[in-house]
Amino acid sequence: MEPSTEETQEFEGLVLQHHVRLRVFVRSRGVDANWVDDVSQESCLTAFRQWGSFDKSRDLGKWLRGVAANIVRNELRKEARRQRIIHAELAEILVGRQQSNNVQNQSREEPMTIDAIRDCITEPGPTSQKVVEGRYREDLRAPALAELLDMTAANIRQMLVRFRRQLKQCVELRLFSEL
Repeated sequence: MEPSTEETQEFEGLVLQHHVRLRVFVRSRGVDANWVDDVSQESCLTAFRQWGSFDKSRDLGKWLRGVAANIVRNELRKEARRQRIIHAELAEILVGRQQSNNVQNQSREEPMTIDAIRDCITEPGPTSQKVVEGRYREDLRAPALAELLDMTAANIRQMLVRFRRQLKQCVELRLFSEL
């Protein structure tokens, strides 16, 4: 059931009172500054849809922040799924577990990409190679790798970021040169 005009005006007035604190809350949850307004607006729209079920004796600000927290949590889950998928595919290539029948069924561009990745992953130096193998072959996290290689976890993470960036650039250069 859609809220009445009176309920809509009441909701708008209350949101105006709480919007600054809601935006601060959303930002404090790690949302990129460019997306704070979108997440805050989505929180308000979600709250508006549920306005009929809201107990008006409760604190609206707290309720809005709870709605926003749930939206941020859902975004984190989506992002985590995307990250796992990206890393899983890269790990498969790095480990060399790509099944030959899958490679044969791919389009012409995909084998070129896989070949480019295979060529490029051999380029890191010996320490970087140990970090990459530890992370993707042995599935070790940064703290465990840091302990094994007598480095800090931050250094390991930075090496992996650099490796992924270099891998991307190398693959793009190889694919572009093949055109």
